[in-house]
Amino acid sequence: MNISIRWLLVSFIVMVTSVTVMAQYYCKDVLGDGFEQHTFVMPDDYQGQVVSTLVRKQSADTVHRAVLYVHGYNDYFFQREMAQRWVEEGYNFYAIDLRKYGRSLREGQWEYEARDMSEYFMDIDSAMSVIRREGNKQIVLMGHSTGGLTTSLYCHARQDNQRIDALILNSPFFEWNFNALYRHVLIPTVAFIGQIFPQWGLPDATQVSSYAMSLLQEYHGEWNYDVRWKRLKSRGERFGWIRAIDQGHKIVHNEMHLSLPILLMHSDKTISGSEWTAEFQTGDAVLNVEHISYYGKKIGDDVTEVTIENGLHDLFLSNPTAREKAYQAVFQWLNEKLNDNKR
Repeated sequence: MNISIRWLLVSFIVMVTSVTVMAQYYCKDVLGDGFEQHTFVMPDDYQGQVVSTLVRKQSADTVHRAVLYVHGYNDYFFQREMAQRWVEEGYNFYAIDLRKYGRSLREGQWEYEARDMSEYFMDIDSAMSVIRREGNKQIVLMGHSTGGLTTSLYCHARQDNQRIDALILNSPFFEWNFNALYRHVLIPTVAFIGQIFPQWGLPDATQVSSYAMSLLQEYHGEWNYDVRWKRLKSRGERFGWIRAIDQGHKIVHNEMHLSLPILLMHSDKTISGSEWTAEFQTGDAVLNVEHISYYGKKIGDDVTEVTIENGLHDLFLSNPTAREKAYQAVFQWLNEKLNDNKR
């Protein structure tokens, strides 16, 4: 066979095989509407099998920039609208359900359990590897609540060898929303016990949270989601998880100094109370916004703080006016900081 013909034949076979492999890499996601998912099988941990799940929605145009979204506690990725907004702005959208959350939860696992926040780094590393392999040269990392803590710690740990172009923090969990006695005495005590007995835990919640009531259509909200994966009544936190969060907070408070551009976003007020009122739809009912502001402004050289009036804890689940302001703030900031509209 002629060498050139043989080369063309081999090239064709390689191309077809590559396309077939990539097509099999993803399967249809539970969200439908063009969303796809891929499961990463991770090394077993103290609970056995561990997986994480990457979800994507690609731009109809050929673009080379992307965002990776990391959810919060008692959470998973379900925000179709958010993905669509990013796609419309010329980004490929990706989200990851971390190990033991949402799509990645396996039978017999205790939801959300982690004994060190670095356990999630392998999940994010795997997602980043795929995102880059799929031709994205510019990557934005975005985290909500506990996901904001996780992504900040990830950038801190990986800043010497993992290029991320920007970090967006949506109400990041940088401090416990408790009084000083709880923060400085009770939490450290539980964290110490968690080092010895990580499987010990607090009791499950007995009432539907006011925050959940503010989100779900069946109560007072606008959204629908799978309450098996984002519970109405949260599971009790295990002591090992409390220790992991507390150790992560210490890094944020005392060691973190990031050099990449950071957008720090939060509501204009904190809401508290034991019974739901309409006020719960006008502020952050989970974290203290003063804590977010105080610690968030200290974590890097280039931090832009944006306050969203009447924003909920997850700003992109707020009322239409508030979340539109949040989207505008994000994309305006990205245009200014990245200064690259090439697709």
